[in-house]
Amino acid sequence: MQPWDTDRASSLIQELQQLPGALLPILHALQDEFGYVDQTAVPLIAEALNISKAEVHGVISFYHDFRHELPGRHILKMCRAESCQSMGCDRVIEHVEKRLGAKLGETTADGSFTLDAVYCLGNCALSPAVLLDGKPYGRVSAQVADFLIDDVRRRA
Repeated sequence: MQPWDTDRASSLIQELQQLPGALLPILHALQDEFGYVDQTAVPLIAEALNISKAEVHGVISFYHDFRHELPGRHILKMCRAESCQSMGCDRVIEHVEKRLGAKLGETTADGSFTLDAVYCLGNCALSPAVLLDGKPYGRVSAQVADFLIDDVRRRA
């Protein structure tokens, strides 16, 4: 990911604005490029698509995956759906929050991890499940979570 660049963002918007239903592809492209959708993109997108800034903001705020600020270098999504809850995800989440010093929805002070709650990873047979940097893991205990965190830090 690169730092926010309004010129690059404008270029991405221009490249995609002719697609049918272009708003979501544009938002995804910006987030893929920069890690988040900066507020300065809202009027650019609105103008390019001839929609209101409120419509753009509404879509960004409706979908939880769109970020308003730069996430940590690693994203740990922790499932909170019924299956994972029944298999103890709350204990794992509590452990990870203490270990990293950040709550769900926050980024660690050193910027290394962003913790997100998700409501089904489709890995119910292996509950509790997490997604670390896009890779799924199942049957995650506090010990497995520690291993994953330590492994990411070792490779950094």
